[in-house]
Amino acid sequence: MPRDSRQQARDRLSALAPAPGDDTTAARRVEQDVSLVGRLLAAAGEHSNHGQQPGVIPDDVGAALRLFEDMREELDRLETQVVIEARRRGMDWRQIAVHQGLNSSQAASQRYQRLMTRLEEIRQGVR
Repeated sequence: MPRDSRQQARDRLSALAPAPGDDTTAARRVEQDVSLVGRLLAAAGEHSNHGQQPGVIPDDVGAALRLFEDMREELDRLETQVVIEARRRGMDWRQIAVHQGLNSSQAASQRYQRLMTRLEEIRQGVR
């Protein structure tokens, strides 16, 4: 999906109802974790650009790396929920594929099935 259309999607969704005040939603946790990773990278970049002693230590980088598996799981769960909502609203797999930047309805359907399988494996403790 071109960067232009992603920004249009952000703008469109920003116009919806205000974000809930509940900081425990999956989307809010992903947002917070992404922000923390961004802060780490900004801190690492600041120090390396000025030739100073690094303020970011390997334990900090390790902490950021630990966040990714949870973020992937939450994003998979959120994507699954949005696809379910798309189907509930009458969108066919071809329409969903277009919005996901995929080339076919089969690709969108298969992606959904992979997400569902992965989430089920996580739920069962297989992953």
